[in-house]
Amino acid sequence: MNATVLMPGLLHIGGGCRERLLETLSQLGLHRPLLVTDPFLAAQGLHEPLLRALGEAQVPCGVFADCVPDPTTDSVGAGLAVCAEGDYDCLVALGGGSAIDTAKAIAVLARHGGEMRDYRVPASVPPGLPVIAVPTTAGTGSEVTRAAVITDSRDGEKMLCMGPGLVPAAALVDYELSLSMPPRLTADTGLDALCHALEAYVSRKANPFTDSLALAALTAIGRYLETAWREPGNCAAREAMMLAATQAGIAFANASVTLIHGMSRPLGAHFHVPHGLGNAMLLAEVTAWSVPAAPGRYADCARALGLAAPAECDERAVERLVSGLRALTVRLEVPGPEAWGIAEADWREALPLMAEQALASGSPANNPRLASAAEIEALYRRLWA
Repeated sequence: MNATVLMPGLLHIGGGCRERLLETLSQLGLHRPLLVTDPFLAAQGLHEPLLRALGEAQVPCGVFADCVPDPTTDSVGAGLAVCAEGDYDCLVALGGGSAIDTAKAIAVLARHGGEMRDYRVPASVPPGLPVIAVPTTAGTGSEVTRAAVITDSRDGEKMLCMGPGLVPAAALVDYELSLSMPPRLTADTGLDALCHALEAYVSRKANPFTDSLALAALTAIGRYLETAWREPGNCAAREAMMLAATQAGIAFANASVTLIHGMSRPLGAHFHVPHGLGNAMLLAEVTAWSVPAAPGRYADCARALGLAAPAECDERAVERLVSGLRALTVRLEVPGPEAWGIAEADWREALPLMAEQALASGSPANNPRLASAAEIEALYRRLWA
């Protein structure tokens, strides 16, 4: 094995570890945080215990609570303006992937200037202000990745930005923050984590280090996702899913994602499909198309998920994987494009551009089976059907 592994320098994992924020700031030598979150979490008061603890310790802390789903350059710009008003030396991102990606973008622009477009792939993003990630959802893995996705407000392009500079300095992975997640968000973020683990394992950039994390995540997701969806207050399921999301995040951050993610980004850019839901829509069909190129790897995923017995042959295991993923998305009530509210004419008109954008993202190049633009268009049509 010859692999470079990137992940936060400090990880606190477990129930209640959000209360270690002061300790984490001290460990990193940081003193003036800007807390970044979204209006919903702020309205719920989820950030107040953190602010109270900082206030009692006489640590000054600003707040930017206007993150938007699928962060845009406009929302990042608003956060950057707040950051520029104070003498902040770090950012604390409280929320799902959108809040964490927003904080990452603000951190880079605050230190280096320019526009977010300057940092999109193939550029390698340099270190910005330190970010401490406090995830509230079990799925995106943004708390441990070197990636951020920001939509250009001018033309709607979903820009993938990557580089060592986007890896948070620390993450507080506290499953208790996920207990209030509603069923739809639980399903979509859980399936997002499943995609991260599966794609990392079958990626052309996979290595033994990422394999172990991906399989561990798949095992937990197979056992606990539906329980967390059906029983929101089940602490054992929530804790397992939060850890699995972080494991899958480290796996895909170092082995990359594949065709599912490549095809998902245009769904968000053109039709405002949330990231996790877009991946969930594509999961079964793209997997079915890809398995002939790496049946052994996909069979391992089937066994880890509990969809195939350890002794079953690869051929039977991949059949169970595809049918099992289709059944899982049905049970978790994942809508298709039409049920989501997309007009068929708009869908068909967008197909050539979506296929072009999917390829341009670079992720499809890591897929076991390489796809042409025409094949990606055919997969989009199959998804509609």
